[in-house]
Amino acid sequence: MTLSARVVSLVAVAFLASASLCAQTPSQYPATEGDYVAHNFKFKSGEELPELRLHYKTLGKPERDAQGRIKNAVLILHGTGGSGQQFLVAQFAGELYGPGQLLDINKYFIILPDGIGHGKSSKPSDGMHAHFPAYDYDDMVAAQHLLVTEGLGVQHLRLILGTSMGCMHSFVWGETYPDFMDALMPLACLPVQIAGRNRVWRKMLMDAIRDDPAWTGGEYKEEPKQALLTAEDFLVIAGSAPLLMQKTLPTRDAADKYAEDAEKRAAALDANDLLYQVNASRNYDPSPQLEKITAPVMWINSADDFINPPELGIAEKESKRLKNGTFILLPISDQTHGHGTHTWAVVWQSYLKQLLDESAH
Repeated sequence: MTLSARVVSLVAVAFLASASLCAQTPSQYPATEGDYVAHNFKFKSGEELPELRLHYKTLGKPERDAQGRIKNAVLILHGTGGSGQQFLVAQFAGELYGPGQLLDINKYFIILPDGIGHGKSSKPSDGMHAHFPAYDYDDMVAAQHLLVTEGLGVQHLRLILGTSMGCMHSFVWGETYPDFMDALMPLACLPVQIAGRNRVWRKMLMDAIRDDPAWTGGEYKEEPKQALLTAEDFLVIAGSAPLLMQKTLPTRDAADKYAEDAEKRAAALDANDLLYQVNASRNYDPSPQLEKITAPVMWINSADDFINPPELGIAEKESKRLKNGTFILLPISDQTHGHGTHTWAVVWQSYLKQLLDESAH
């Protein structure tokens, strides 16, 4: 892998899954694709869509118990700007889905949905632009629940594993449907309001889009390039890991070249989609109801995560409120990738094994 490819992978997996990264699908893990259409879907805002398309991929086959219920389903939830496709990259799939591995697709039925506003699911860029319903995380989880139950016929999950936004979704799942899963593995998030620096950079990114005259209230004919360049700059910083970036960009020329390539990376973004994706976190706050989560929780953050810095001490405090929860802070190492450590399974798979063993029945 070239220097530029390594750095693109770092940033893309860390926060916004790029098309080039997601295209690197290991051929030995062929996925079945499908769409579930939720009719007359009502959003918390009071808005409604006659048809909400929810795209998904699956690997493996359902296994049923004596009562005919699917018993081996695993739901894996992506981060902001990503899609289910990102969980087919080698550093994730290659460590987990193979024969004898922890999520062996010969044993488990893996479900990889695209959240509302992401991937091939319904999103603003399909045509509604800024008239698309203002979805939030509760809406996204409600839609995931419909896909799993009505679309795929799954009434119970062996595991929910979520990264970044998907990590936050897993906390919402645990509170909203506490008996629906055997175990939860949130990776790279906090179960509290998005505030402080995390809130500030998100607001700056959204303001950059809204304040660009070329955005024209979301009805642009061409993407507002300056807004997307600013957004890309924020995404780079949010997904960065100082140790790794110093190694992959060891000279000033290499660092300058990467910064100058922002326009190429920004070309993969859609302003309305990105604005909605970031804004969906606006009212996220599972902290008042953490005690409702009854499933075993293995919650993992990385010490070099810009978005969820360990010095806040939030995770250590909130994890004590989980009835059956363990919080792990991964120390900075040559294997961690900042916020994007969530997709490098080799770093945390031993904790996944512990969770699966402890929640087996």
